[in-house]
Amino acid sequence: MSTIQHKYKVGVRRFGMINWIGFYTLYLKEVQRFFNVWLQTIVSPIVTMLLFLSVFSLAIGVDRANVLGHKFTTFLVPGLIAMQIMQNAFANTSSSLMISKVQGNIVDILFPPLSPGEVTIAFILGGITRGLIVGFFAVSVSVLFINVPFNQISYLVIFAVLGSCFLSSLGFITGLWSEKFDNMAVVTNFVIVPLSFLSGTFFSINRLDGPIYMISQFNPFFYIIDGFRYGFLGQSDSNVVHGLIILLICNAILITLCYLLFKKGYKIKF
Repeated sequence: MSTIQHKYKVGVRRFGMINWIGFYTLYLKEVQRFFNVWLQTIVSPIVTMLLFLSVFSLAIGVDRANVLGHKFTTFLVPGLIAMQIMQNAFANTSSSLMISKVQGNIVDILFPPLSPGEVTIAFILGGITRGLIVGFFAVSVSVLFINVPFNQISYLVIFAVLGSCFLSSLGFITGLWSEKFDNMAVVTNFVIVPLSFLSGTFFSINRLDGPIYMISQFNPFFYIIDGFRYGFLGQSDSNVVHGLIILLICNAILITLCYLLFKKGYKIKF
């Protein structure tokens, strides 16, 4: 496929080098898209989180030993919230691009006077917004059932943003790569879900030994959840500053890759 060339039409109002009106319009379209089906995109993840919390609470009971100096349910809640943030950020960008390709309206974002960077960032910000909104409501609901401390709110917000950005970018790449919904399901079921479950959501990785522990150190999902949990509990399995640096590097790499793939027109049919 030839490289997509975005031509700026005469008369389009731009401020500086960025088409802010077009950029904001595309971003708003992405936000309104998931708000139009809020029962599926916002309420459903919260219900899923509460089901996980209920099952683990009932199955383990009150006899479970403390983890990182906190009750197991208190330890569990931040991981469940972070998992919903990540999965929904991923779902937003991947499904949006996939639906546009299947329905044939991908041209709606290729022909307008928007640069590849403007389109890429607008989509990624849409995924970040969905992830953060789901996270906000998940936190609001969780505190009604579990007494969760708020130790470092700044870290909580930072890792929520970095985590949703990481998964939103990964969803963007998945949406470009996927040619049908089965392809997207493969990434979700065999990459996103396993990495989420093996990232310390339900356990402290300090309990792992040998090669499994070393492998966990290379899982970026672990640093997202560990840093997010630190924002609540003030305790973590790793150095949160190192995790912050790793996530900044990973996000920079993924966003750059998203931009280059979209600019090239990777698997975009029009």
